[in-house]
Amino acid sequence: MEIKQLLKQNLMILDLKASDKDDAINQMVNKLFKEGIIGDKDSYKAGIVKREEESTTGIGDGIAMPHAKDKSVKQAAVLFAKSSDGVDFNSLDGKPVELFFMIAAPEGANNEHLQALAKLSSLLIDPKLVNDLKKAGSSDEVWQLFENAEKAKEKEDQADSSKIESSEKPFIVAVSACPNGIAHTYMAEAALIKSAKEKGIDIKVETNGSEGVKHKLTKDDIERATGVIVTADKKVEMARFDGKELLNRPVIDGINKSGELIDSILADQAPIYHSTGADGETESTSDGSFWGEIYKDLMDGISHMLPFVVGGGIIMAISFLIERSVPSTSMWFTFPNQIGTYAFTFLIPILAGFIAQSIGDLPALMPGFIGGYMATQAAASVIHTTSVAGFIGGLIAGFAAGVIVNWLKKIFQWVPKSLEGLKPMLIYPILGLLLVGGLMFFIVNPIFAGVNAWVTTFLKGMGTGNAVLLGTLLGGMMAIDMGGPFNKAAYAFAIAAYTSTKDGSLMAAVMVGGMIPPLATAVATTVWPSKFTETERQAGISNWILGISFITEGAIPFATADPLRVIVSSVIGSAIGGGLSQFWKVSVPAPHGGLWVIGLADHKIFYVVSIIVGALVAGTIMGIWKPKLKKAV
Repeated sequence: MEIKQLLKQNLMILDLKASDKDDAINQMVNKLFKEGIIGDKDSYKAGIVKREEESTTGIGDGIAMPHAKDKSVKQAAVLFAKSSDGVDFNSLDGKPVELFFMIAAPEGANNEHLQALAKLSSLLIDPKLVNDLKKAGSSDEVWQLFENAEKAKEKEDQADSSKIESSEKPFIVAVSACPNGIAHTYMAEAALIKSAKEKGIDIKVETNGSEGVKHKLTKDDIERATGVIVTADKKVEMARFDGKELLNRPVIDGINKSGELIDSILADQAPIYHSTGADGETESTSDGSFWGEIYKDLMDGISHMLPFVVGGGIIMAISFLIERSVPSTSMWFTFPNQIGTYAFTFLIPILAGFIAQSIGDLPALMPGFIGGYMATQAAASVIHTTSVAGFIGGLIAGFAAGVIVNWLKKIFQWVPKSLEGLKPMLIYPILGLLLVGGLMFFIVNPIFAGVNAWVTTFLKGMGTGNAVLLGTLLGGMMAIDMGGPFNKAAYAFAIAAYTSTKDGSLMAAVMVGGMIPPLATAVATTVWPSKFTETERQAGISNWILGISFITEGAIPFATADPLRVIVSSVIGSAIGGGLSQFWKVSVPAPHGGLWVIGLADHKIFYVVSIIVGALVAGTIMGIWKPKLKKAV
């Protein structure tokens, strides 16, 4: 399929007049809808916005490639738009965007469509084509420029040998991948190939895009290579590069810094990559962020734990509501209560097991799970106590299991290939469980059972003043990054307290704090509509529902566009709301649900008042602080 079959003349906006990023996206989405390319504007636009939240598609040099693969797309297409004044699109180089390529791909896009999109992406690294497009005055001229560029690229590809020759030239291998695999994957591939050619070296680039893996690197390719460049924003197979010089960078660096990456490999400046064993499980690199890795592992455990928390917690909370009107021996109480209790039984084992798996992969899952279970058992210790190591013990079990299994992989690298199967089936399960179990039995449970007992006693006996301070802190943390590390840390602390004490006070604080940011944006856009774009006003309406549903992420688009005002306002309001909930002794024995679980709350009126006060304070600060929109000239 040729590029011209996707880049149709009726899908061009040659004089885009947009005041900001949201306005530009809105106009392009409307054009696609008007031309019958998409059937649902909201669905497709949500996909575009979600991709922008992951990382901007403004790649620099005045180009942006917003894209989404969505069920609402009727046929694959590319919309071309040109802005003579440029639009602030949060580009990586901070420069306004003049050329837009909005890519619409159906969920079941076939290989022909994907290959054409990949070809389009690879052409856009040519500065001459980009400059000519900025000067183009008609859709015919744009079409002709791409036709000429496509033909020139085909001739160039035919002139070059498609396979890597065995020569004395330096040889590098690379992997390119992005979450959607539509544009950036192939732009990085093209940029790396172009830079390699300019430097007179050979390169082979494996792409992990929507078409699947293309140009897969062989064992011979990797062994022959001077070094490896991985430009990826998603998981790729890494253990095959064990012992090679390797740079691991975001995919955007493959587009904008391809020459620098190649120079670093040629100058032997890349660190040596070490897999944790010969089994092919690990993909972290030696130059990765230590705390970033810990956060990733922790979030993996929490994400797998949350369904148990939400499902079990709400069902259990409903049983408490039912208990108020029926005897505690009634089936109507015991049935939901036991289901919730069973779900809660797995919270800490699931958390520990998946933290362990994130670190040591599948061999670490079982010892991590059992270690987490031991953290919930009062008798599983050299001291018999009624206290358990609990949430803290589970965290330690998970991280310890992952580290121990990785350590075992290194120790048993000497095992002959003929006996490789023994390691995951025999060595890792037995030794891993023995070591993790011993750690929990002799050290972690005795120590942290006491710590957990102290925390439980402190929380139960906490005075009003301390409770208000803690509620203020937790509420404010929920708004700092709206789903990020601070938010998750506050939520995890409240869950730990809830599982230990069955007291929903701190759950109330984090629930109130998490509801306020989206509600604040709803308040601000309603009271001060002239200070927000049409897109933001529409999002503000949606945030009334998202806010009362405890979906803090509804405020993220606003925080992305204006982080200082939105985040500061939200933190102030959330801190006030969280503190008030504790001042009025509000308790919500459910880990999710927002206002929908108000029937389960103690002091229901004060629960609502805490939310309203916090939202009004945050929304008022945001609305007054926000400057008026500049009128488009």
